Amino acid sequence: MLTCEICSEEIMVEEDMKTHLLLSHLENDMDCPLCSLSGVSYDELCYHISSAHPDNQHKAKKSSDSTSCCPTTSTNLTEVEDPQTAVSCGTDLDAKPCGSSSDSSPHKQRTDAMSTQSKGVLTSEVTSAISSTSVSSEIKRGIGMSVPVMEKNGCLPEQKSPKQKRRASTKNGPFSCPMCALVFSSSSILQEHVELHLQEHHFAEEEKLECPMCPTVCSDSTSLQLHVELHLDDGAGSSDSDAKVAWKLQQEMEKKRKEEENRLEKEQFKKLQKQFGLDGSGGYRAQMEKTMERDVARGIMAPAEYYCKKVEMMESLASGVDDGKTRTQGVIGALCQYYQTESRDCVHVWLSAETDHYCSSPGDKGWGCGYRNFQMLLSCLYRLDTFDSSLQDKSVPSIPRVQSMIEDAWKLGLDPQGASHFNHKLQGTRAWIGATEIYVLLTSLGISGRIVDFHQPTGPGDTHPQLFEWVKQYFSQSSRSNRLPSRVIQTSLPPLYLQHQGHSRSIVGLEQRKNGSLCLLLLDPITSSSDTLKLMRKDTVSVAIRHVRKLPNSLKHKQYQIVGVEGVMTDEEKQTSILNSRTLCAERIP
Repeated sequence: MLTCEICSEEIMVEEDMKTHLLLSHLENDMDCPLCSLSGVSYDELCYHISSAHPDNQHKAKKSSDSTSCCPTTSTNLTEVEDPQTAVSCGTDLDAKPCGSSSDSSPHKQRTDAMSTQSKGVLTSEVTSAISSTSVSSEIKRGIGMSVPVMEKNGCLPEQKSPKQKRRASTKNGPFSCPMCALVFSSSSILQEHVELHLQEHHFAEEEKLECPMCPTVCSDSTSLQLHVELHLDDGAGSSDSDAKVAWKLQQEMEKKRKEEENRLEKEQFKKLQKQFGLDGSGGYRAQMEKTMERDVARGIMAPAEYYCKKVEMMESLASGVDDGKTRTQGVIGALCQYYQTESRDCVHVWLSAETDHYCSSPGDKGWGCGYRNFQMLLSCLYRLDTFDSSLQDKSVPSIPRVQSMIEDAWKLGLDPQGASHFNHKLQGTRAWIGATEIYVLLTSLGISGRIVDFHQPTGPGDTHPQLFEWVKQYFSQSSRSNRLPSRVIQTSLPPLYLQHQGHSRSIVGLEQRKNGSLCLLLLDPITSSSDTLKLMRKDTVSVAIRHVRKLPNSLKHKQYQIVGVEGVMTDEEKQTSILNSRTLCAERIP
């Protein structure tokens, strides 16, 4: 049972006692203990004291440095005449007042007072401490009391009730802290006590400062400075440790850089493998079957036709002989006849020996140009008696068979670097071949050849005039005599293999016009059989010849390579060529 110290009413519960004090004895608003301001909330009172009474901040700072919240009794504390109206800072009426020589501090006393309330026992000291000016804003909000709005200067209009005016006129009597349960007998002591509250509130709201060297957070700049100095003192003699840390960081960065480079290199290598047919996606047979299946799905090819063509393909692959479906014969003869009757602006025309044209098929489209040009070259060599000893088999091999022939040449020791590039395997792949693989094939057959590398442009506009001059010398070697050659000359020389980045063609002739300009005659595997047949018809030859002629401004790649056939080698010369191919070098022009 709790008894009200003011009206002696007995109340059972502590919460009912608080409500009784609030409604029966306390006012609805809080008052400033330093001036006549009243009717404000707890937060507004804090703001008002810090803004309207700034001249007391210095005293508050001094008080915070002392060991107690109030001055000593001999200097500032006014003795209380009525012991019933003034209550000391402790929980016992007989205890010494705040500011005495005892070891207890106001903070501890305030804690004791608060803890006493939390236990549910309202003592006489706590009851007297709850005055008309110490109602917390939480209680007001809990019962729905309104809070007046502050003006710009931090004060409210001078509107007071008669009861408030009576309290303002009372100069003597107990002074309660509006922020805690303590009661003081002097207004000056109360003022310093309230300023301590404000200072603590200000420090609590200060931004925390984080150490730049570790995750520690300091409450003020002084603590941060001392903390950082400890770091510096600890590391004053640890230069070796700092060097190790820096070296470790550098090693980690270098490791990450190398890992990123390796990743990019692997991605680029995979792209190159896919581009040059080395990604394991299948070779001639797989691509041919996939193309025919796609034609059946689109309705272009009947299922019965699909199975017939598949059987023919399997027979051709088993025999190793090209099926001849992409071959066009009589091309050089048609060109010779055309230049004899037409193109009167040409002074001289040189043509190679009879050569068949081989175009790409659905099985090697996009990657088989090198193999098709080799088939063109073989078709010419088979017709020349000079190479009968080396080429006893007069059948043109299929593309898978050509791949097998290159693998056999690698096994003999030819071009070990090129073999390593293709991982010693071509069959079952779509790998591109170039000038070095053509040279390897010729050498394995006992045919001597040469690789000429035009590694940079030699004319204006990235053209290669020296390449045209070299081709002219090659074809004109068979017509060297004292008398002038005829206008059209069909030589007994095989065509030249011409390679540049991404594609290859066969040079089967050369034009020399009246103005001195030169024009190459090329057979391209990309040209279909139907377009090549147009060279043999008088009504279409003038249009089809445009795809064969190539002027200097049509060849603007940075680098070109030519493979030329020179003759037949002996066994000793073949072995020498095999040994020399370990460091295969091309003849560079210029």
